[in-house]
Amino acid sequence: MAKTKWALDQTHSAVDFSIKHMMIANVKGSFKKFDAVIEADTTDLTTATIEFTVDLASIDTRNEDRDNHLRSADFFDVENHPVLTFKATNIVSEGDGDYLITGDLTLNGITKSETLNATYEGSGKDPWGNEKAGFSVEGVLKRSDYGLTWNTALETGGVLVGDKVKIQLELQAAKAE
Repeated sequence: MAKTKWALDQTHSAVDFSIKHMMIANVKGSFKKFDAVIEADTTDLTTATIEFTVDLASIDTRNEDRDNHLRSADFFDVENHPVLTFKATNIVSEGDGDYLITGDLTLNGITKSETLNATYEGSGKDPWGNEKAGFSVEGVLKRSDYGLTWNTALETGGVLVGDKVKIQLELQAAKAE
């Protein structure tokens, strides 16, 4: 089967994350604006072309003060680095619709190779006859790898913000005409 262009359906997709706060709890958040360019044969994603972008200013942790701090130069510095990008460089099938997707992730002006776990959830036609495909993606990034090192020591030991960021994407794409 030939590669087909797929358009991300943002209303049925999500980009979420969680990070340790005070070393005792996970704080969750999401990004509201993101997009992808996908060319793939859904029966064999190893040949897919995937480019994903996230508008970092669209962060939402359900706390405006925290969101504004995350947009500042202490963290994302959205004034100078407004977008996170991921471009797949290698995709390996693990069987049963599971894949390891390695790619170049750029954040805060720093590009590193990252590997994410992906699952092809299936495809089908919606009530209007449009072909849709679903994907779940997850992984763990170290924010310090991207120069995001702001923190505060806690009186009881440890730090306020963890280094590992768990990411989870639930993506639905529509076959482009």
